Amino acid sequence: MAGQQFQYDDSGNTFFYFLTSFVGLIVIPATYYLWPRDQNAEQLRLKSLRRVHGRCLWYRLRLMKSQQSIVPTLKKAALLFGWAVFLLLAYKVSKLDREYQEYNPYEVLNLDPGASLSEIKKQYRVLSLKFHPDKGGDEATFMRIAKAYAALTNEQSRKNWETYGNPDGPGATSFGIALPAWIVDQKNSMLVLLVYGLAFMVILPVVVGTWWYRSIRYSGDQILINTTQLFMHFMYKTPNMNMKRLAMVLTAAFEFDPRSNKEATIKPTDNIEVPQLIRELGNINVKKKEPPFCYPYSLKARVLVLAHLARMDVSEELDEDQRFVVRKSPPLLQEMINVGCQLTMMANSRGGFHAPRLVTIENCMKLTQMIVQGLQESKSPLLQLPHFEEEHLRYCISKKYKVRSLQDLVSLKDSDRRSMLRFLGEEKYDEVISVLGSFPHLTMDTKLQVLDDEDSNNITAGSIVTVTVTLTRKRMAEVFEKEQDSSPCQTEESATTEEAQGDLSKTKTKVWQNNKSKGAKKTAKSKKKKLTKKKATPAPAAVKAKQANGNVAGNEVVAAAAAATAATTAAAAVVKEDEEEASDKGSESEGEEATKDSPSERDEDSDKQSDTEVDEIAGDDEEEWEALQQSIQRRERALLETKSKVTHPVYSLYFPEEKQEWWWLYIADRRDQTLVSMPYHVCTLKDTEEVELKFPAPSKTGNYQYSVILRSDSFLGLDQIKPLKLEVHEAKAMLDNHPQWDIPDTEEEDEEQEDSDGIEESEEDEEDND
Repeated sequence: MAGQQFQYDDSGNTFFYFLTSFVGLIVIPATYYLWPRDQNAEQLRLKSLRRVHGRCLWYRLRLMKSQQSIVPTLKKAALLFGWAVFLLLAYKVSKLDREYQEYNPYEVLNLDPGASLSEIKKQYRVLSLKFHPDKGGDEATFMRIAKAYAALTNEQSRKNWETYGNPDGPGATSFGIALPAWIVDQKNSMLVLLVYGLAFMVILPVVVGTWWYRSIRYSGDQILINTTQLFMHFMYKTPNMNMKRLAMVLTAAFEFDPRSNKEATIKPTDNIEVPQLIRELGNINVKKKEPPFCYPYSLKARVLVLAHLARMDVSEELDEDQRFVVRKSPPLLQEMINVGCQLTMMANSRGGFHAPRLVTIENCMKLTQMIVQGLQESKSPLLQLPHFEEEHLRYCISKKYKVRSLQDLVSLKDSDRRSMLRFLGEEKYDEVISVLGSFPHLTMDTKLQVLDDEDSNNITAGSIVTVTVTLTRKRMAEVFEKEQDSSPCQTEESATTEEAQGDLSKTKTKVWQNNKSKGAKKTAKSKKKKLTKKKATPAPAAVKAKQANGNVAGNEVVAAAAAATAATTAAAAVVKEDEEEASDKGSESEGEEATKDSPSERDEDSDKQSDTEVDEIAGDDEEEWEALQQSIQRRERALLETKSKVTHPVYSLYFPEEKQEWWWLYIADRRDQTLVSMPYHVCTLKDTEEVELKFPAPSKTGNYQYSVILRSDSFLGLDQIKPLKLEVHEAKAMLDNHPQWDIPDTEEEDEEQEDSDGIEESEEDEEDND
């Protein structure tokens, strides 16, 4: 009976197959993921950004790093070495002899298949004389020749060969293991056991434990859990936090503590240079003994942040530490905003403590802008532009120009702008205009509705309100062209007057069109039905309502009223002529009129009118249903779609890392200083973006005034606030017997009912006949 046999590779041939496969599984994916991207593409990208971002700190650092870094070269060398090993192993495998071949006795005897018995015996005799051991031949070769001869001449051996492929009959099933035999050799057992123990009992547990220990210390945004707890403690303790206190809490994060983060460092020279910076900065609450604000790492980080905001030069020893602190600050402030939102939701749902004030969360956003641009809170947004210094601002805020913001600078005529910025040369002026043209200009459109409700425009108490905000981003350079066409010195009063005149012309047109259309409808109806009943037009009422609104001047109201009266008079004259014609022909067509005015005809007209109204309502419902389905599909696509957070590089003169342009969008009640909807971090805005903000409507009816606020996390002076009026109505009462639960009878029940009624009527008729 055939058995099983396991054998290791003594020659090492099959081990090369295993080793080649193993190396290939490592080298091929590693090349795809680790091969350095095209350096030329990065150089071209940096070259395209040079005109605008050439003076930025992050640009100069990136350019220097790309020129000095040897990491891409090392990666290429390691991957090329791996490919060399893989190709060498593949070549070795291709040259290996085939060990497992089908046994063919004809090949052993050098005969053609189907040779006769005499030819076999003759060939065996020739080979025996040549390879017999007594004749000086090879014994192993002679044994194979004898075995082949027996397989072709012996009946039982031939039958075994044809059946099992072996003249000796069925043999043991052999399983080859692609490992060299020395691994299981008793001489090497201790060495192999030591390697296995070291790999699986020491190295693997240490690697997994280190990864697990590091992962549990960080949140999903790679912020230390201890830092999140620290922010939550101080925001709960101080709901109303000013900018100075906020900077102290920020720099107390454990990311700046060398005991919690290896990237943070404390140097011996800090004892000399940090006190010197403190003296230059002035009052920064050095004597405050509240932990952790009094700890050395917190004090050092606070001094470096404040020096960055003041645009002070620091020594080379502190320069690297300052870059690290500044680079870490924006994600830490985002975590602080998230903590403030969590505390606000907890306060709204549970109560028992005061939620962080709106000013605290907005200060976090403002501090992010300040750190990215390297500006203090009281400084002008114009200092974000290159070549602008404090002494240059007096030219901008003079009585002639009154430029205090970036928007004011954009709205100036080119001649006035050049005259105001005469302290700059032609080259510097062109650079300022290029940088200003790259700044973002956003427009914000809002739509208020209640989704999944019969009346989406009716906001009831406690309903979930959805505010759909559509953000459209353009460059300031596109605004330049529009401002050149329009008058830049237009005052608010003139703009209001022109807007009122535009509204007046639109209103006049609408009134005239309404009167004309209504008069035409009356004329057609009077000619068709020959009505003798006079109908009044609502034009005077519209004029009175227009006068009551107070949006039109006196002369314009008189003109509008005269036009409306003329239209009304014309319509009345047409109706009167139709009435006279009808009265003249009355004696001739009394029968026809009686027929047309019969009750059945009126019923048919009313049925047609009701059917038309039903069709219009059904059409509106279909449109609403299609719009709802489209919005649902759009939201599903947005959930499944993964958008890149790479939007537009931010122009920041003093930020050490390339920053992408992101925004915060939220709804707030500025009167009560509370958040209405949680801030949504818009990280994928390139051209347009649609964001849905949801919040529960107030539980009390009335009118509410909220604000939709858009804040940048990178630029100062580009924030937008749009009012949002909310009219909350009383919620509808729940009906006990709702019409949707009235299940109508089926057609079979109706037929049975009709049959039973017919039977009862026939029986009654028979009784009457009797």
